[in-house]
Amino acid sequence: MLEPFLKNNKLSGWWMPPETPNPNPESPNPEPGFRAIKAAIEQVTQPVFLVKSGDEIAAARGGSILIGDVQTEKKQIENSLYRPLLAYSPALHPENLGDPVFKKRNGLRYAYIAGAMANGITSVKMVEEAGRAGMLGFFGAAGLSPAQVADAIDRLQKASRDAGGFPFGFNLIHSPNEPELEMTLADLYLKQGVTRISASAFMDMTLPLIYFRVKGIRRDPEGKIVCPNKVFAKVSRLEVARKFFSPPPEKLLAQLLEKRMITKEEAELARSVPVADELTAEADSGGHTDNRPAISLLPTMLALRDELAATYQYEQPLCVGLGGGIATPESAAAAFAMGAAYILTGSVNQACVEAGTSEIVRKMLAEARQADVIMAPAADMFELGVKVQVLKRGTMFPFRAAKLYEMYCRYSSFEEIPEPRQKMLERDFFRCSFQEEWQKTKSFFTQRDPGQILRAEKDPKHKMALVFRSYLGQSSRWATRGEPSRVIDYQIWCGPALGAFNEWAKGSFLEKPENRKTVTVAMNLLLGAAVVTRANWLRCQNVILPAGAGKFSPTELSKIRELIER
Repeated sequence: MLEPFLKNNKLSGWWMPPETPNPNPESPNPEPGFRAIKAAIEQVTQPVFLVKSGDEIAAARGGSILIGDVQTEKKQIENSLYRPLLAYSPALHPENLGDPVFKKRNGLRYAYIAGAMANGITSVKMVEEAGRAGMLGFFGAAGLSPAQVADAIDRLQKASRDAGGFPFGFNLIHSPNEPELEMTLADLYLKQGVTRISASAFMDMTLPLIYFRVKGIRRDPEGKIVCPNKVFAKVSRLEVARKFFSPPPEKLLAQLLEKRMITKEEAELARSVPVADELTAEADSGGHTDNRPAISLLPTMLALRDELAATYQYEQPLCVGLGGGIATPESAAAAFAMGAAYILTGSVNQACVEAGTSEIVRKMLAEARQADVIMAPAADMFELGVKVQVLKRGTMFPFRAAKLYEMYCRYSSFEEIPEPRQKMLERDFFRCSFQEEWQKTKSFFTQRDPGQILRAEKDPKHKMALVFRSYLGQSSRWATRGEPSRVIDYQIWCGPALGAFNEWAKGSFLEKPENRKTVTVAMNLLLGAAVVTRANWLRCQNVILPAGAGKFSPTELSKIRELIER
């Protein structure tokens, strides 16, 4: 019956049938019932009209409408030429979600970023697939050697040329313990022509970051400032976001000038641009995170954007996207509804077949629930007490990592640790003596940063920290390689979003990890967001939809393309 769906509804106008017969004979127009309403909402490239048809609610996808208090001749209504209009939703193609400024200046079809996950988990293949689909991917360079990063640059540049060109970027993670590495990567990106970086885990602006941003800045023939290098900041703290949306610090520009790394003109122009044009509000994500709730974080970042845009009067608009917790059509729709310029995904991508991780890890991730994550000490900022969010189901890593940090805080050297605990570390963690583990660590830093060895030989506490960090660092590599003897020590970065995705995918083809492909997942989230948004628009017109009519279920990519390319 119609009445349950029309509670408190005020008729907003009239629907008129098309002058020519409906081009889709399989969908009579208007058509009552759950199936018809759901199908109409999911056909996002066409407007949907909900009309009164006898004593039922019906979906009409053709024809035209008159909205408002329309005076209509009585005989037209009696002859059923017009139907009372109950609610209306315009077409909403997934490519129309997000900020058009963001998409245009980055050459994207969709406001979607596959975020950088360290150790190459966001792989060359994943970035390539995202780029070919009109999205943006950032290669996960953190934790890799400069040589490995250089190889990934070559491969992605070739793939882009072969495909006729698609945008992509690379990660630049803040490395407080290895500032030379941060500069090496920034310099590598500039020399190799990488023009987009995802700046993550930064607590303050650094010389390498500013060097990348301002190098090559100039004015075009029309006098507008051109910044060839784009910074996509990923932050969760307001004070850090303020620094990214402000011009580069004067002290860092002065240092770059003094070192003759930039010109006076570049320094002068840099004072008129922000460090980052694009900023991702990072909510409760995997890896480095402050576990901020997205629903309060994004509006705060948007307000800051408006404040600083008005203060500095930049030539280019500032864009704020949302990452952390994006894993279902509803969460994607909520992000865009709150004003996100784009969405950024991470945890859900790690379970995809293109991810640079092992099959066993993908299976573990596919079984994760929302409560199966926990915070654990981070390898790169261990001494600072910084934590990352990881999977706890099926691994002892987070608990073992916490023990290491507790011992680091309590003791000044490995020798001070009580002998039973020393033996436990050597047996269960290192699987060799402390001295043997130190030799392995020493060999690593001989290539990576010899200064760390000199410091460790003078400071036994730092020596202990390096060995502990070695375990933490290797644990993520054991996971990506699928080391069978170290499953219990796997460090798998993961946020609660993956649990939400798994629950949504349950019983569908996406439940199996072998069916999870980066673009398939992305297009399900984007099309799903469009469907959920359209359903909400209809509800906001005081129509009670049949239960489930506004839900979007996992759909094969071929079917999605049929829906959006009609």
